Amino acid sequence: MAERTNTEFQFCGVNHLALVCKDMARTVEFYRDVLGMPLVKTIDLPGGRGQHFFFDIGNGDSLAFFWFPTAPEAAPGISAPANLPTRGTIASAHGSMNHIAFNVPAEKFDEYYDRLKSKGVDVTRVFNHDDSPTQSSDTVTPSVFVRSVYFFDPDGVCLEFAAWTRPFTDADIAHDPVYADGTKARNMILRAETLLAENDAKIMEPAE
Repeated sequence: MAERTNTEFQFCGVNHLALVCKDMARTVEFYRDVLGMPLVKTIDLPGGRGQHFFFDIGNGDSLAFFWFPTAPEAAPGISAPANLPTRGTIASAHGSMNHIAFNVPAEKFDEYYDRLKSKGVDVTRVFNHDDSPTQSSDTVTPSVFVRSVYFFDPDGVCLEFAAWTRPFTDADIAHDPVYADGTKARNMILRAETLLAENDAKIMEPAE
């Protein structure tokens, strides 16, 4: 796949993702003590409006949490999935945050899976996501592009450990998106991808 670059803005990753917790002490115990994320910044909001804590998730990125004393209760199935994959529907509302996937080294994925279980975390089975009709394999095959395991945090936020297993190619962009009513936006992506591939092929042709 030819390198694709953003010509509009230079993004350097995710600065931070901010979520809302019910109990900041419990959140610190889970993210710092169970998952090992360093706590790098703590804020008491002025006027007793709550707290804002930041955890380091690597590469200069952070996962942040607010605690608000008057925040509404969680709404599973709306603000976040009510179930983990294979345990029920994973749908959540428009504009919601469905889950967070933390990138981990592929060579340490199995070790980390066992470590989560040893810490008492309720995890799903390992998903080897591939391009087969079932979109998952029991083993790591050449078609597998990412390995995943899912679990909830204390507030029902769906988390994932994910490990890429191969680079993407042009063949991985193979579907047009759907509109709100579920109909396909024909040629929105696939026609553009075909033109890009044809252009790349022309560039690579030797000069006569």
